Amino acid sequence: MEIKKIKKNIFIIGGSLRKKSYNKFLASNLVEIGKNDFNFEIFSDFNLLPMYNTDDHSENDWPSALLEIGDKIKNADGVIFITPEYNFSVPGYLKNCIDWISRLPNQPLDKKPVCIQSASLGPLGGARVQYHLRQILVFLNARVMNKNEIFVTFAKTKFDETGKLIDEQTINFIKDQLNGFKIFINE
Repeated sequence: MEIKKIKKNIFIIGGSLRKKSYNKFLASNLVEIGKNDFNFEIFSDFNLLPMYNTDDHSENDWPSALLEIGDKIKNADGVIFITPEYNFSVPGYLKNCIDWISRLPNQPLDKKPVCIQSASLGPLGGARVQYHLRQILVFLNARVMNKNEIFVTFAKTKFDETGKLIDEQTINFIKDQLNGFKIFINE
């Protein structure tokens, strides 16, 4: 008798606003790398959310895109943030998205298993954005996985011209993180 493997549902938030962002490439490669253990859905259309302003909503008047994001987070077994680093920190569009999410009733990130990945052209691979994002997620009471961290350094050398991740060491790091995340989700 064959035992059917149950895949975890993961909601990916991130990428970038740029069409050929290395972080978007990272997200799409993650789907391929983890396809045996996870079902992935990627959200990266940050233009669906207006800039956060408390005057623009009431408890019963939320942007429809926000309600959809909140539902997808609630229904996911875990969330992966994949983000570039802007000016040593979180990109404005991602921070805006999180600010909106944080206002939803029954906070969808509360106790939600989360891990983070980043890619950059430089030698730190987005380390500073990950630490700032962790600070934000602590306030929202998300359960952020501490290890294994994914910092894709010198991203231009790790992807081919089509966006395929070609660096075996990076692929193995990602596999290790996903294996750890699978365990973390079940804790």
